[in-house]
Formats: sequence, C-alpha cells, structure tokens
Amino acid sequence: MARRSGDCMRCLVIFAVVSALVVCGPALYWKFIKGFVGSTRRNSVCPPCACDCPPPVSLLEIAPGLANLSISDCGGDDPELKQEMGKQFVDLLTEELKLQEAVADEHSRHMNVTLAEAKRVASQYQKEAEKCNAATEICESARERAEALLTKERKITSLWEKRARQSGWEGE
Repeated sequence: MARRSGDCMRCLVIFAVVSALVVCGPALYWKFIKGFVGSTRRNSVCPPCACDCPPPVSLLEIAPGLANLSISDCGGDDPELKQEMGKQFVDLLTEELKLQEAVADEHSRHMNVTLAEAKRVASQYQKEAEKCNAATEICESARERAEALLTKERKITSLWEKRARQSGWEGE
C-alpha cells in the first residue's frame, strides 16, 4: 500500500514539474531572448532605422467575420478550467512546493523506517557475534587446558619410559 502511494506521489511530482515547465518555459525563454536581444540593441552603435513602412494591416480588415470570436471565450463554460486559469503564477509555484514537500516527507518517512530496520538487523547481528565470540573463548580455554594436560601426560609418560628402560625394558 505504501509502495503504491509512493509511486502515485512520484507520478504527481513528475506531472507537476513537467506542467510547470510547459507553462512557464516558453514565457521564460522569450523573456530571456527579449532581454538578451534588447541588451545587444542598446549596446549597438547602429543609428535608429528610418523606415517609410505602411501601417500594419489589421486582421479585422482582412476577415471582418473574426470580430465575433474571442480567445477569452475558450473554455468559458468549464468551471474547473476557469478556476485553473484564474490561478496566479505564485499560486502554481506554491502548489508545486507543497507537492515537493509532501514527496520529501514521504521520502523522509521511508528513510526513517529503513533506518530503524537496519538498526534492528545490526543489533541482531551484534548479538550473534557476541555469542560467537563467547563460544570461541570457551573453546580456546578448553583447548589450552587440553594442551596443558597433554604436556603433563607426555612428561609423565617420558618419566615412566625412562624408568622402564632403566629396569631393562627395550621398547617395542
């Protein structure tokens, strides 16, 4: 369930970022180009152009029937579209930031759960390592005791063999 909500949030964030780029990208691009071109014109040493151009022809002069059409009427019947178009740029950015914050919160929660699980597993491994170390110490002390006993037995065996040889025993 948490995986699905994480995927949903990721999709929403990607959609929001792409939407913001689609909405704001062209305006920022043209603003940058206009500012760039404007700055080169101001620094230019060319004198202003003196043109005897005719005034621009109005679209209404070419096609008078277009006077009844209005771009603002586009989607005027859809209340959701009206509401969305009425939002200011700052509102859209605020909404985007809220989405990013929600994604960051979800990511943080996921990381906290993962960290808690890692700590639990590390603690379990630590306990197992302590058990292993204790068993190794016990085995090592038993080995040392066995080695001491073996050395003692060899000394005793050597002493008895020496006595046996003195008494005439010739060995196997």
